[in-house]
Amino acid sequence: MIGVLLLSIQALVYFGVMTALLTARKVYGVGLFVCALGVMHFLETYLAAVFFIELPFGLLSPGSTVLFSGKLMMFLLLYIREDAEVVRQPIYGLLIGNILLVALALVLRFHTDVVKLPGYAPDLAFLDQIGILMVWGTLLLFVDCIALIMLYERVSRLFQRNVLASAFVASAVVLTIDQLMFYPVLHWVTGTPFSALLGGWVAKMGAAAVYSVLVALYLWFGEPARAGRRSLGDIFQALTYRNRYEDLLARSLVDEVTGVKNRAAFEQTCREWLERRSLDGRPITVAMADVDRFKAINDKHGHAAGDAVLRSVGLTLARHVRDGDTVFRYGGEEFAILLRDLAHPEALEIAERLRAAVATEVEPLDGRAVTVSVGVASSAYGAGDLRGLLDKADKRLYEAKRLGRNRVIGETVPA
Repeated sequence: MIGVLLLSIQALVYFGVMTALLTARKVYGVGLFVCALGVMHFLETYLAAVFFIELPFGLLSPGSTVLFSGKLMMFLLLYIREDAEVVRQPIYGLLIGNILLVALALVLRFHTDVVKLPGYAPDLAFLDQIGILMVWGTLLLFVDCIALIMLYERVSRLFQRNVLASAFVASAVVLTIDQLMFYPVLHWVTGTPFSALLGGWVAKMGAAAVYSVLVALYLWFGEPARAGRRSLGDIFQALTYRNRYEDLLARSLVDEVTGVKNRAAFEQTCREWLERRSLDGRPITVAMADVDRFKAINDKHGHAAGDAVLRSVGLTLARHVRDGDTVFRYGGEEFAILLRDLAHPEALEIAERLRAAVATEVEPLDGRAVTVSVGVASSAYGAGDLRGLLDKADKRLYEAKRLGRNRVIGETVPA
């Protein structure tokens, strides 16, 4: 009973200090929490290798039961309070840092001038053992953290976001697998008896229960879980940094002023569309919309007001196109709109709807409505060359300007 009591005290102290640092991130940043989380990994590994206590159900180590299980639950709590983009940073940091530590320790073997101090001697054999266990434990921790977060999200959907039940089930499953994966290497390195496998597993199940209760209490009385839900695929992409390139690419194709796609995105679409021309028999329409008298707006109200008009026009166009259609800022005050799977008369109807939406929804300047002129070109069949359609739409646009502005002119172009 004394052993269980001491383990419980350790768990409470660990959880109390770590959650205090987690709460303090609002004032001091998350660095305090992350550093405290990572600094004890060597101690965890050392205790897991050499320090065991015996209870009726077997041998167990505080390093695995209290510190390692607690670390996993801290990662989960950080994820619940923040998001996948935040929690992945210490996960990868620990992986890289611990492997670096072992690599640097291996270099020590190349020293030939080591001084033996009285009563002290470097135990390189023990350092090798710890190194093996640290590398293996670090790899398991990396996988465990991602698996715990993914499993938590999965079961929380089944338990209707019940934190206690979700945290316990997810941590119990992950800690069970971790125990089965860590013990064989521990036995191979240190000769730890089989009773540590069962004893360690029972202790980890107890730790899963205790930490799950503490996490639920913290979220209940302290900081509530953040709102919002993402798909499991999005969470996994974020945790594994697979969305990083896609995010950067997506941002590079968005116009900073208007928030719609930019000229580069249109050119990319042109290339993709041309490549699929022979396989795609669907009609396609390109509309060119130009803000009427935009130079006068800039001259009279300034470029900041002009940008605000462009932003409002772009967002209005984007709101009123169909799903699957795309709005691009082509340049200056011109917008290109790509409409798919429409006969020419239907494309003209949508262009007219867009024109009317801008005239009624964009905030007027000096009592005068902001309007657009629109030129429309549709390919009768086949995907066609979008740049050719763009040229035709541009000619129709200037015809609309010549006829008085704030109108739609279009034509059908044979594919």
